[in-house]
Amino acid sequence: MTNLDQLQAFVAASDEGSFSAAARLLGKAQSAVSTSIINLEIDSGVELFDRSSRNPVLTESGEALLKYARSVLRSAEEFRAQATSISEGVETKLGIAIEQGIFVHSLMNLFTELGQRFPHLEVELFDPGPYEVADLLKTGRADIGIMIEQESYPRGFHFRGIGHSQQIPVCNCDYPLAKLKQVSYSDLRQYRQLVTHSLQLEDGDDTREQKCPNVWIGESPYLIMDFVLSGLGWSVLPWTVVSDKLASGELVRLRYDFQQSRILQGVDLVWTEQRALGTSGHWLMSNLLELQPELWTE
Repeated sequence: MTNLDQLQAFVAASDEGSFSAAARLLGKAQSAVSTSIINLEIDSGVELFDRSSRNPVLTESGEALLKYARSVLRSAEEFRAQATSISEGVETKLGIAIEQGIFVHSLMNLFTELGQRFPHLEVELFDPGPYEVADLLKTGRADIGIMIEQESYPRGFHFRGIGHSQQIPVCNCDYPLAKLKQVSYSDLRQYRQLVTHSLQLEDGDDTREQKCPNVWIGESPYLIMDFVLSGLGWSVLPWTVVSDKLASGELVRLRYDFQQSRILQGVDLVWTEQRALGTSGHWLMSNLLELQPELWTE
């Protein structure tokens, strides 16, 4: 029966160009390498090397099978690495939910390091709309969530503030509000406001700012932005969502006369007591908690 030692000898002999060189590489006697390759040929019923010259040369069949031998050896190595990770408490899969509109550019270095530290970890990333992060955590699809803060969380949830997300009031460049140097509360109430709202919430549960009696509601801030671009109303959206359109002039930033400071919403790191995090999850959480708050704003 074919075993890993035989495949290892086959690949080493091919790479090194001789059985003796393969033996030195593997730290084995040349006779042991030769025997492994002969047994592999017997088991497979295929002649892998042409031995008519001084050094063995791969046959056409040997060339065809070499890539499969390499693949089996790689899989065996990955199996050993994964087993080691599991024995050391590293989970095999980590689900991370990041609410749409949250500034993720500053997280890229952290995720790169996560991939380097835990190369065999499978990461599933979710990009939910407002308030959907909590639902992903509750159902167990996500282990860690990054979301705009809520006034309260379901029982069993834990959270820590890790920064703020800047929100920008905007409208289409041709919208009536765009002509005003400063916008009053009464100005806003004359026009339709487009707001983000989760379908999971009951009426009245949305804590996002609502300034107008006439509102249209959408789950995704990107969908809301498309409606704003079409001139259907004005909205308050995350800077990361609207920054490109502001730079191109398609959107105009509204300047409130009743609020001089920047509009900031807290960003929370959220997890539940129902999901026991392993080594990689704890590593990611501890590093998220060390992020500088200013990285979440423009």
